[in-house]
Amino acid sequence: MHDRVHVFDTTLRDGEQSPGCSMNLEEKVRMARQLEQLRVDVLEAGFPIASAGDFEAVRIIAKTIEHCTVAALARAVKADIDRAWDAIQYAKKPRIHTFIATSDIHLTHKLKKTKVQVLNDVAWAVKYATSFCEDVEFSCEDASRSDIEFLCEVISAAIEAGAKIINLPDTVGYAVPEEYGKMFQTVKTRVAGIESVLLSAHCHNDLGLAVANSLAAVHGGARQVECTVNGIGERAGNASLEELVMAIKTRGEKLGVFTNVNTEEIYKSSKLLSSLTGMLVQRNKSIVGANAFAHEAGIHQDGLLKSPITYEIMTPQSVGIRHSTLVLGKHSGRHALKQRYVELGYDLPPQELERAYQVFCSIADQKKEIFDEDLIAIVEDRVGDVDDFYQLESIQVSSGTNVKPTATIELRLGDQRLVDSATGDGPVDAAYKAIERITGVVGKLTEYSIKSVSLGRDAIGEVFVRAEFDGVLFNGRAVSTDVITGSAKAYLEALNRSLVAKKRKSEQPREEIKEASVAI
Repeated sequence: MHDRVHVFDTTLRDGEQSPGCSMNLEEKVRMARQLEQLRVDVLEAGFPIASAGDFEAVRIIAKTIEHCTVAALARAVKADIDRAWDAIQYAKKPRIHTFIATSDIHLTHKLKKTKVQVLNDVAWAVKYATSFCEDVEFSCEDASRSDIEFLCEVISAAIEAGAKIINLPDTVGYAVPEEYGKMFQTVKTRVAGIESVLLSAHCHNDLGLAVANSLAAVHGGARQVECTVNGIGERAGNASLEELVMAIKTRGEKLGVFTNVNTEEIYKSSKLLSSLTGMLVQRNKSIVGANAFAHEAGIHQDGLLKSPITYEIMTPQSVGIRHSTLVLGKHSGRHALKQRYVELGYDLPPQELERAYQVFCSIADQKKEIFDEDLIAIVEDRVGDVDDFYQLESIQVSSGTNVKPTATIELRLGDQRLVDSATGDGPVDAAYKAIERITGVVGKLTEYSIKSVSLGRDAIGEVFVRAEFDGVLFNGRAVSTDVITGSAKAYLEALNRSLVAKKRKSEQPREEIKEASVAI
């Protein structure tokens, strides 16, 4: 019988304290709703005493969330606890999360209090918090650097005062797994009444050990883990929710535990947080990074095509990613190349595949990654030859705080001048929708980036887009001092590439296609 580990998400509290990760009220509510879809057990919405904005965010989230416990943080002082309750009293399942430091370092240098004073503060604060709600969590800040005897005294005082959850944080990411797990084991054997509370782990990643320490705590008896989406948080961040949850899911038999998290919402949650904060995850980030389910090495690609389990310990679908990616580069082999050509609609006979592979290898030595448009050009022996179907003649956009973004686009197709307008979520979106209205071709934008290629306020911006047309990806680039114009030109280039490829494919002789199919 496996035990359940409760997932306490602090993305909106500890995570938001990460430099550059601040969110406004609307963004916090949007993220909270996604966390509810993710089915976290507890959602720590903020630190209400910190600011009027934090208080309002916690209050609105408490009114909005239906299924998760909503927690608010408070120091072990009356004003904090009052403010926390004022914010979360509307929640269907409210929790007050109060804390005080317990290490000698913090007592001496920060609190300037004696151990007796801290014990009194703990007992009073927890008892006062329970006068508002039964669900009270108490945290021993800097527990991993605290004297174990005093730590046990503090925990006993909190339990006697009515705490239902005891959290033992590795506040500064100092612990290593063996000692952090042992702390939980020691507390379980020395503290009377410990069996009546839920032990919780809250780890920071200063030494890159937050997830490992959290799992060690679970092994030591913790049944709640505190974490953040994408591992955001103070300094080097908190334990990563996606890594913890998938470690438990993937190695559940070994760990003997499970969570109730809906793992298929993990990738969506990660992408939403990145878009709200602008803090992107590195490509090689576990679970949600762009390379997490991408394979370039030929041996790996061959094994993956035969059976995914050869090189993937979890499926991409299990975290909400549509499929694995075979990245075509200089390390790729013939099997991956053939597979991608089949997906693009080309059944190449062995001789043609070998010729394409040799050209592919030559190009791969010069480029980091080969894209679909390159493969199409290779098989048609027209590398780098792209004709323009549509050309941008003019663009006019209107946008502002109280104006619906609108774009009017004029395109030239041969001797024709085509004009149309559209509205969108922003000026770029409006421009792309106007282009779609004119051309009748709808693409799915999968990548969009802008970077400056010169200095100064009038710097030239380079726009890169990657768009999917009929299941095939095409790239587009453009430079301009006007990023809206550059965005329109880049998208048009990708669209034109798709039209060129479609035209060439339709011109392929039927006899050649038939022979190729027979040869395979």
